[in-house]
Amino acid sequence: MTDPEPAASSVAVRFERVVKRFGDFTAVAGVDLDVYEGEFFSMLGPSGSGKTTCLRMIAGFEQPTEGKILLGGRDVSTLAPYERDVNTVFQDYALFPHMTVRENVEYGLRVQKVAKDERRRQAEEALAMVRLEAFGARKPGALSGGQRQRVALARALIMRPKVLLLDEPLGALDLKLRQQMQVELKQIQQEVGLTFIYVTHDQEEALTMSDRMAVFSHGKIEQVGTPAEVYERPATGFVAGFVGVSNVLEGTAASAVTGDTLAFTIRPEKIAMVELDRMPDAEDCTATGHVREVVYLGAVTRYRVELDGGGELVVMQQNLSTSSMEALQVRDKAVRLVWHRRNNRPVEAPAGAADGSMDQEEGQA
Repeated sequence: MTDPEPAASSVAVRFERVVKRFGDFTAVAGVDLDVYEGEFFSMLGPSGSGKTTCLRMIAGFEQPTEGKILLGGRDVSTLAPYERDVNTVFQDYALFPHMTVRENVEYGLRVQKVAKDERRRQAEEALAMVRLEAFGARKPGALSGGQRQRVALARALIMRPKVLLLDEPLGALDLKLRQQMQVELKQIQQEVGLTFIYVTHDQEEALTMSDRMAVFSHGKIEQVGTPAEVYERPATGFVAGFVGVSNVLEGTAASAVTGDTLAFTIRPEKIAMVELDRMPDAEDCTATGHVREVVYLGAVTRYRVELDGGGELVVMQQNLSTSSMEALQVRDKAVRLVWHRRNNRPVEAPAGAADGSMDQEEGQA
């Protein structure tokens, strides 16, 4: 699916053939990208993929070696950070420990010499926005990690930037709090209507919060699209493996299933594992094999099946009525895998995956 061409005025950030080199190392290799006004846009990729360098170039902390970066149609490629209408929220919060929460939030307005009463009014509004209106008199050291993150967000939002940049801001939080903050961040973004550009290596964060996302690898963008587009229709083997857990078959392994050696991807949750003697419908793909690994995860069980026709597939099944002992009993059993043919997605074969399959856990490259 191709995004419609936006009007020039609706593009908040534009990359035009942007390259960034550090000595002999190319961190960003010719990126073209439009981020639209008012959207929550995520840059997703493993460490070293170029996503954080792109964010730092938007902020003005780095300048492109080649190409242009435009904010609201204005070329800002060589401007200093303070000359750009953007603000950044970092993972380490960067709060002043000797100031109260309210004083931290007011700090940017204080630098701009805004009157004290007006600073206080806007700070109270910003704290209410992040649901911390009762914490203004506390010091950051008396807050939890999630609360400190909200303070950092309020301090950025009070300046009303055209674009808010978020550099893995939830990385230091525990899983439960991180999931809660994902929902809250998205709600806040929708309430304020600002453009958020969010850098993360966590595919769940990107899928949960984004209106659109770009998947980075080796300094290039592999795919741009909505979370559903990127997950359901990955453009390359890398995207299929990095965004969630996926399987890619090619060569003789693919031919044994589809009659064609072209590489395709199939998501683990789309596959049913059934008894060996059950025959599929005409519209189904099928493969037989042996279960070589069983991982019981509570709500679901993950099975790794070695295929008789070559390669292997990972299968995810909900444990609607299956206990851990019952799941483990399937190990080494001969099974038939069945899935609807429409769930096969053609992809560029991943390097080094000839005649086999690929499954990558989230966050791996």
